[in-house]
Amino acid sequence: MTKPPYPPVDSPHLYVGANYHPHDSAPEQWERDISMMSAAGLTVVRLGHLAWDSYEPEDGRFEFEWFDRVMDLMHGAGIGVILDIAVRPAPLWLHRKHPTIDITDSSGNRLYANTRYMVDVGDPAYREHALRFTDKLTLRYADHPALLAFGIDNEPGDGPYSYSESVRSRFIGWLRKKYGNVGNLNRSWAGQRWSRRIGDFNEIGLPRSGAIDGAPERVLDFRRFVSDEINEFLLSVMGRTEQNAPGALLTTNAWYYKEDARYFDYAEIAYTGRMSRGGMGFYPGYSIVNNEGLYEALLGLARIQFENETPFWCTEFTTMTAVPGSVRKTAYASLLSGNQMVCGWTWQSMRGGEEQYLQGMVDWDGEPNRKYDEYRQIAEEFGKIENFGFPYRPRAEIALAFSFDSQLASASFPEKHDQQLQTCFNAVLERNLDQRVIDLSRSTLQGYRILVIPGAALIDEVSAANIRRFVARGGTAIMTSYSAFADSTGQVLSTARPGLLDDVFGVRLGGYQETALLNQLTSGRVAGNFLDIIFGEARIRTEAPRFDEVHLRGASATASIAGLDREYPVVTVNEFGEGRAIYLGLPARRALFDAVLDAEIERMPIRRAPDAPPGVLVRLIDETHVLYVNLDGVDKPITTSQHSRSILYDRDYPNGFTLAPFDADFVEILDPITT
Repeated sequence: MTKPPYPPVDSPHLYVGANYHPHDSAPEQWERDISMMSAAGLTVVRLGHLAWDSYEPEDGRFEFEWFDRVMDLMHGAGIGVILDIAVRPAPLWLHRKHPTIDITDSSGNRLYANTRYMVDVGDPAYREHALRFTDKLTLRYADHPALLAFGIDNEPGDGPYSYSESVRSRFIGWLRKKYGNVGNLNRSWAGQRWSRRIGDFNEIGLPRSGAIDGAPERVLDFRRFVSDEINEFLLSVMGRTEQNAPGALLTTNAWYYKEDARYFDYAEIAYTGRMSRGGMGFYPGYSIVNNEGLYEALLGLARIQFENETPFWCTEFTTMTAVPGSVRKTAYASLLSGNQMVCGWTWQSMRGGEEQYLQGMVDWDGEPNRKYDEYRQIAEEFGKIENFGFPYRPRAEIALAFSFDSQLASASFPEKHDQQLQTCFNAVLERNLDQRVIDLSRSTLQGYRILVIPGAALIDEVSAANIRRFVARGGTAIMTSYSAFADSTGQVLSTARPGLLDDVFGVRLGGYQETALLNQLTSGRVAGNFLDIIFGEARIRTEAPRFDEVHLRGASATASIAGLDREYPVVTVNEFGEGRAIYLGLPARRALFDAVLDAEIERMPIRRAPDAPPGVLVRLIDETHVLYVNLDGVDKPITTSQHSRSILYDRDYPNGFTLAPFDADFVEILDPITT
């Protein structure tokens, strides 16, 4: 068998497939399953995740022969394989051999690995075995003709923290390297507060005792330490794979931002460009009516892709009890963000373990169900359109800033950084404008016209310099409340806020005001957290638990809160260099943010999508092809100025068309005279 070349970046193929678990079924079932996959038009499977001990059942004893047959069967059926390097969870034999890899809780109890991801990835013994496994797997299958890509771990941000003595020792080593001496450490950790001064590095403990967290500066450093260990480990797995399989594509299921688990700074990997296909589990929920889950999933894609121009792969995609038509609807919506792959989780309904009630494309007895039929429809339709400009390349002129440090530093605010990010993302999405999530400390900000900074609580000197440069050379920066509040240590700034940027925005921020308390002065006119804002000729009613006391220092107020004890500036504009810096004294609220965003879009030559009614996502995929997706449950009339033809439905549209509820259409623009 001769191995074909890996697909190039500009490969037009749209992949539809499934996650498959051959270690869950007998060999005689494999051929039947693969035959059904082929009949459905599936062209990719993801294999191997969470299955380390299926390949290495005992320390150093590897069994690959059974899997060789699976790979050969997939190749024979023309199905490409994403082969996960299943370095987590660790096998139980490895826990027995090296108990230091076990998770220890914050009260000092060593925990049995009752579920997945219960492993300390910074432990040297664990890393040694994980890299040995990586070696064996990648060397064996690097040249297999079925291989499409290697998957790097699975959901690397999931799993509990470990508070073992080994972790404490490594944390101390990390702090020694960062700070050099305890004097620097105490200044950064505010050691004088509450008599918590460190006299010797060996006095350092982990910043959690039972249910009690330590000071935010210490928690921030601990989270940075854990993040560094995760990234170091993942990069070592990537490096070993690159060494053993030069040119192989790398992808992942990068759920790195789970709040109650080991959330880490994935931007470090994303900005290396070495993850040749960014990947995620795309789970927009099971409803076809509620679009909240879809918006969250699309933001998840953007915050994994960052500024990479390569195609994106949704290496997992919802099945379960999704309403008929909802998978198709969300699959089309994902294409508008540059996705190239819809890989259903999962092929078979699980027969055991924690997910045994999770439903796939075939039922527990192996018979196909309606999700199978829906994925078959998606595969058939994607085959019709894939050669017309896909995968789509977003051409974003709007950037949304996101940072790991700000997410942690915003924990004390009424809403976190990523909540404000979601609000702003939704506003841009609904205007059918391309956007990128960027890391302020890593991005050059080249090519963007508008930069949105939504509640970025911690802005360091590098990020501040990037923002300053962006505005000075003609960009518009829009910053919302809770931004630039803390320095790189996580301590509140003792200088004017917004820190390092007060001159750029032309304001000084005093304290914040509690809306409900000031509304006590309105004599019953307004209560609770509601605010009335005057913005030009418009009167906007919104709500927020707090707003900033904004003092003008060169900026002009373009909107004010009215009806309280006095008027409070709430939107300010400052001319800086060749650009503009706009400050919103509220956390991101659609009523106000939309008005500010629309005003700036009108001022700038932002690239627009074709016209579409509200509730319809639309993109010009290339010069002559347009994709429409109706997110709502009502007909949507689409007006076009040119004669067009539906490639999906093989219909002519001389004067526009009607998009059915929850439907998608892909149309080719024809010469107006062509019939």
